[in-house]
Amino acid sequence: MQTTEELKKLLYKNETVADTAPDALSAAQEFCEGYKAFLDHGKTEREVTAYSEKLLLNAGYKPFVAGEKLSAGDKVYTINREKCVLAATIGTKSLEEGFHLNIAHIDSPRLDLRPVPVFEKNGLGYLRTHYYGGVRKYQWPTIPLALHGVVFRADGSKVEICIGEKDDDPVFCITDLLPHLGAKQNAKPLSEGISAEDLNVLIASQPIADKDAEQRVKLSVLGMLNEAYGITERDFTRAEIEVVPAHKARDIGLDRAMIGAYGHDDRVDAYPALMAEIGVQNPAYTTVCVLTDKEETGSDGVTGLQSMYTFHFLQQLCAAQGADYIKACKAGKCLSADVTAAFDPTFADAFEPDNGTYAGCGVAIYKYTGARGKSGTSDASAEMVSYLTNLMDKNQVVWQIGEMGKLDLGGGGTVAKFVANQDIDTIDIGVPVLSMHSPFEVVSKADVYMAYLTFKAFCEDAE
Repeated sequence: MQTTEELKKLLYKNETVADTAPDALSAAQEFCEGYKAFLDHGKTEREVTAYSEKLLLNAGYKPFVAGEKLSAGDKVYTINREKCVLAATIGTKSLEEGFHLNIAHIDSPRLDLRPVPVFEKNGLGYLRTHYYGGVRKYQWPTIPLALHGVVFRADGSKVEICIGEKDDDPVFCITDLLPHLGAKQNAKPLSEGISAEDLNVLIASQPIADKDAEQRVKLSVLGMLNEAYGITERDFTRAEIEVVPAHKARDIGLDRAMIGAYGHDDRVDAYPALMAEIGVQNPAYTTVCVLTDKEETGSDGVTGLQSMYTFHFLQQLCAAQGADYIKACKAGKCLSADVTAAFDPTFADAFEPDNGTYAGCGVAIYKYTGARGKSGTSDASAEMVSYLTNLMDKNQVVWQIGEMGKLDLGGGGTVAKFVANQDIDTIDIGVPVLSMHSPFEVVSKADVYMAYLTFKAFCEDAE
């Protein structure tokens, strides 16, 4: 008969990185300094793409040219419409034997300016916004905000805008009602306390000198923008300007073990995946890293993963090698890298503790995502889960497995199903996040590092 101690060894339980791999904590601190810089340089998908391209070029990647012969060890990349990154290192094996694909998304919940955004009301100048992705609208008022984006002028020239990030820049904000007059607002459900039409960004208050003019503050705003960027009100119809939090990534806690920042979802997986791709040398299987756009709104459009741009790139890689694309997909594997919810003791009622994932307990696997009855998920096979967990165990990666929360409270999806639909074995994996989709999300540095070790092992795997 087995002893109690022998039986206890049969149990599965989450263990912290601090207990399981204490030697990794200092490496996690060092790795996350690069990650914080990545966050601060990339608050929009365009900025992340530009910063990632610089990292790739510095690492010796060459622009991909369709039809050009590629040899084992070659590193190539391409950019899709300034919003997506695709990078690959050619393996020693034929692509018909498979490829290892890491995919993360680089768009984050935010506020976008409307096509005609500038207006004045009662002596204050505002910008109208349209929220992007699953924001909780009440979280966006009364925090410092910055403007990031591009505008195309009438002559077709492009100007980039970034206001609110430098120490001497002005910042912007959305106002809220004072508690003294908030009785009606307090009686509303949380989701209705701030409406979409309330998310107007305060941009100016000083009118032009002409007392007889109408819309004096709006004219002042347009005049300043024209002087600084050469744009007119009509040019906003040709613009992509995003309103994002103005703060930088900061260490959280006396122990500096966590990072608070805007955009962890999903740059916290994009950066480790990119760093693993950059670091791999002469892999057995061709490695491909994709940083994609539009996940927060369903992955539609030419820069979302429901389009064919990723799979066209894979087809072109196969063509350059004379490999059969269908065989390559059937033999390929993909890590769909996206965040999951970290168990939050303050809101414990939303979680099922035994199937929760916890900050500081390593990178999280989730066999399926979706909502309620597994709607909208690819549901990885047991074989794929076994492959990945064995790989991580072999490489001393601390990992955990679970679900997002209680089943009937909601749910969430990733890009995994769009990859799986191409006949590629796919599994979801990512860093647990506290306060997900808020303007200031929180992650554990140890979990970020364990995500990197997973992507690194996946890129280097030869079996």
